[in-house]
Amino acid sequence: MAKHRISAASKTTIARAVLGATVIASALGANAVAANADTATGVAAATAARHPDTAIAAHKAGDRVEETKVNVTADQVLALARAQVGTSENAYGGGTKYQQWYAASKRAAETVARDGGNRAAYLNAAWCSMFVSWVGEQTGARPQVGWDAYTVAHAKWFAANHRFGTVAKPGAVVFFSWDGGKSLSDIQHVGFVVKDNQNGTISTIEGNTGNGRVEERIRPKSKVFGYGYPQYRA
Repeated sequence: MAKHRISAASKTTIARAVLGATVIASALGANAVAANADTATGVAAATAARHPDTAIAAHKAGDRVEETKVNVTADQVLALARAQVGTSENAYGGGTKYQQWYAASKRAAETVARDGGNRAAYLNAAWCSMFVSWVGEQTGARPQVGWDAYTVAHAKWFAANHRFGTVAKPGAVVFFSWDGGKSLSDIQHVGFVVKDNQNGTISTIEGNTGNGRVEERIRPKSKVFGYGYPQYRA
């Protein structure tokens, strides 16, 4: 988020390298892609618009089942996420360890192959999904938390693994659609559920929110698209 703080130069970089733009271009039209920095960060929008069928097929091929069990609890994942609260991006929308880790990761090579662009594009890209992925990696829960820089692809991974639903649970990965869209392609932001407040809201920990920070938030359930459920150790 914090899109208003991204410089003109970095906006151009993001517009040239929008992750998963094919899916959004198909649903919303190519003109909407560059503006949606929260949901996409690595493939050229123009390329996506020209070759949607090819890139969508590559995107679907990445939705693979990964059943590796982990010896990590939801409390452990949330504790590390909470320890990151206050971490902030720089004036260009980058500079976080989450972006730097992702750009150097094996997954970045896979998502570049899937979506186009290059690793460097992740360094100043929207990082809410990279934050979730980093927490999963650092705690050893990544096979259950998943990893991606693109919120839609991250949600589709949970759906492909039959771990996606509408009930808030501690440690679940929560996906937001600010406009109330009903398609997975409408997802714009992601974080961790801390708890259901039983009053129409949930408590969360999110990266790249507010002014480009990791923050604890209270969110209305009306903005939630759905939840991914890692299979943590009880």
